[in-house]
Amino acid sequence: MVSEDQILSSRIGYAGVFRFGSAKENMGFYNGRNNSVRFLLLFGYVTKYQSNFRFSRETRIFRWLRYPTFKGQVLNGQQLWELIEGLEGNELLFYTHLLTGYIGSESFLNTVLQVVNKLRSINPELIYVCDPVMGDEGKLYVPQELVSVYREKVVPVASMLTPNQFEAELLTGFRIQSEGQGREACRLLHAAGPSKVIITSINIDGNLLLIGSHQKEKGEPPRQFKIVIPKIPAYFTGTGDLMTALLLGWSNKYRDNLEIAAELAVSSLQALLHRTLSDYKNAGHDSQSTSLEIRLIQSQDDIRNPQVNFKAEIYS
Repeated sequence: MVSEDQILSSRIGYAGVFRFGSAKENMGFYNGRNNSVRFLLLFGYVTKYQSNFRFSRETRIFRWLRYPTFKGQVLNGQQLWELIEGLEGNELLFYTHLLTGYIGSESFLNTVLQVVNKLRSINPELIYVCDPVMGDEGKLYVPQELVSVYREKVVPVASMLTPNQFEAELLTGFRIQSEGQGREACRLLHAAGPSKVIITSINIDGNLLLIGSHQKEKGEPPRQFKIVIPKIPAYFTGTGDLMTALLLGWSNKYRDNLEIAAELAVSSLQALLHRTLSDYKNAGHDSQSTSLEIRLIQSQDDIRNPQVNFKAEIYS
């Protein structure tokens, strides 16, 4: 018979990840946990997932994702804190990582900040990975007031930040129209808090770039790199969540080599997207007329042991 001590030892023997965010993947091909949670479990992380909505997503996101209907309720901060109190009462608040994605409520986001403090009071080494999901291509899909909360409160406590181009511009107030400006945006974000910054997608002259930056010590020049990513003529659901989870997983394995973690994450995701696109085409679907639910389960080998086809170029 397994003892209580053995159960506890097993629970904290893995890297525990507390995941906050949306679960748009729940509504389509994959029914159940969020795609990023599937990846983290596949990668060996004990993961607690907490969505910030009931039944469906916030209205702006539904329209952006092209879903025809949207029903449900965005959870508030009080409801989140009640969950935390329950976990604390059972001594279940030791986590090595906190990962947040889409959050549609200012109340919920402010409570996440309280959660960061609570988790760090238990484990001061907690790594907070924040995907500051606010919008894309010049359009917000969260309430305007969340932008200042992210900029003034969330960024300073994050360990790693994974914005897209538009979100990086919102957080820095700095327009990104060149590689040099992308690198400068990373430096501005370092100055505000996180030691690791990855702008996951920057459109420059028709090319799609990832720009990463790791500042190991405050005041030191960061090590910066880029990865050129080919554009795929299709729209996929859940890629942002999965990319951040991949970056969390690989950067935890390669803590001092963010560029290696990014190479593995990009290579995994690209293999998965090509597999998804191939499946849809083989089934006779028009890949440009609908959003494609990514084939995570069928791509487990691409996640566990990706072939590195996308290499980082280090900036001098």
